[in-house]
Amino acid sequence: MEITNKRVLVLGGAGLVGMAICRRMLKESPDEIIVASLTEDESNEACEALKRELQGKTIVTAEWGNIFVRDSLQNLPRNELIENSENRLLMMDDVLGELSDKVLKSSYLYQILMRYRPHVVIDCINSATALAYQDVFTSYREVAKQLSHAKSGKPNSAELISEVEKLLCTLYIPQLIRHVQLLYEGMRRVKSEFYFKIGTSGTGGMGLNIPYTHSEEKPSRVLLSKSSVAGAHSLLLFLMARTPDAPITKEIKPTAAIAWKRIIYGEIHKGKKPVQLYDCPVENALKLGSILKIKDESGAKPLGKKVLESVFIDTGENGIFSNAEFEAITSSGQMEFITPEEIARSVIFELKGGNTGHDIINALDNATMGPTYRAGILRQRALKRMQDLMEENNCPSVAFELLGPPRLSKLLFEGHLFKLAFKTMANVRNATVTEMSKKLEKIISEDKKLRSEIISIGIPILMPNGKQLLRGPTMKIPPYRGEPEFEVTPDNIRKWSYDGWVDLREENMLLWKKRFDGIYEEMYLLADDNTSSEYDRDVSYWLEDDTINTGKVAGWILANEEQGARMKD
Repeated sequence: MEITNKRVLVLGGAGLVGMAICRRMLKESPDEIIVASLTEDESNEACEALKRELQGKTIVTAEWGNIFVRDSLQNLPRNELIENSENRLLMMDDVLGELSDKVLKSSYLYQILMRYRPHVVIDCINSATALAYQDVFTSYREVAKQLSHAKSGKPNSAELISEVEKLLCTLYIPQLIRHVQLLYEGMRRVKSEFYFKIGTSGTGGMGLNIPYTHSEEKPSRVLLSKSSVAGAHSLLLFLMARTPDAPITKEIKPTAAIAWKRIIYGEIHKGKKPVQLYDCPVENALKLGSILKIKDESGAKPLGKKVLESVFIDTGENGIFSNAEFEAITSSGQMEFITPEEIARSVIFELKGGNTGHDIINALDNATMGPTYRAGILRQRALKRMQDLMEENNCPSVAFELLGPPRLSKLLFEGHLFKLAFKTMANVRNATVTEMSKKLEKIISEDKKLRSEIISIGIPILMPNGKQLLRGPTMKIPPYRGEPEFEVTPDNIRKWSYDGWVDLREENMLLWKKRFDGIYEEMYLLADDNTSSEYDRDVSYWLEDDTINTGKVAGWILANEEQGARMKD
């Protein structure tokens, strides 16, 4: 694509790779680069550095905050998010609750997308690290400790509730899923053209034998969590790339250490604080007893205001390394390393339409197995055999509610009812909605076997008056979300009947008339002399059956009304 005069949002733009991409992007003269980072200071610092390198009229804009939370929480550090009960409740609802319009609009990520309406989004945030290093295993240990107290007769319900909430706020996959949902919906609404992710393997390209851990077992569960999240993220982006109204989606996944930003002599910081120097003279040595405390200040004494200073190489968000550490980690057979500029070159080349061979979404596309010619041939044999058995046993095979969703079962049974009542789509089109509703009601009233099949698989039947419901002991819609009862309102009835109730009301009959009209309109838009392979569904496809083909009609509804068509073969 042409980058000139486009707005480019770089998430993680102040980081090592983000800055390299922003610098490279400046040469393409975009209209605006939005440098989004976690903190105000690092975002402003990055923008000032970029402005000094400006050669054209590109606007450089600073943006900051945590894109994984809602706007009111965007500038709070993790400990304030997790230790505050009100914040935890908000986070749980935002991540584990339904994706409502309210949740969408409160998301800081969604707000950024709506504010800048970027043509291109380049995501340099190490999302896998951000999520996995919340460390569900540590959270589990705290919950286990409180559960043990409760079982031993020393319950502390307030503390147990708090730790369970923290555990729920730490679950990686729900956070990742919600992040991708918000990202997709935001980019879809602002019509972003391109999304580019700089991903990670989680281990710097090494395997399960990776020797670098944070004092955990080898291989580290936390490290493997990062790799798992990174893999799940790639598969979600693979799905987004197959979604028709999503932006073009690519991901580059460096499998080596990324370095470097600067090499200097200075203070060594951990957690943004300098490392305090301590000393423990030999005469203060502690005698090892039966218990060893992790924290014990009785022996070591601080050396005044002295802090650790040394020569180090700064690798950005991956931290700082000593000379020996860097030499070890980048030596042959270890992580080795790749420079951020090399990554940036590949990103820009792919954006401009080039093919680096490093886009893993494209690699997955090429490596996965799709539909086959043989399966297409055998499909006809399977359908013919099933049709013969249905006629032999006088048994229509409509839906079992095992495939899901309930909406598909609802559509199939409604289509089957139209087939029984009117036989053809043309007859349905010529009927009034009142006639349609009455005929379907008559079939439901008289056909005990069909009625029983529908309600027994969890699909209720809403009668024409909209006030009576035929149902079995359980229903698939509304879905169970922890509450066994629901308020019956006109809006809820409308939603439930859409999602998974066979609906005999006239308003649903009108919707079906429009569907059949749409199918006929699609049929007769095709020229009679056009016998090419251009169209999947022509007149012969729809009219080769003597009666309504419920499977074909349901497929058409899912593809057109639901926008659920397959994009790639």
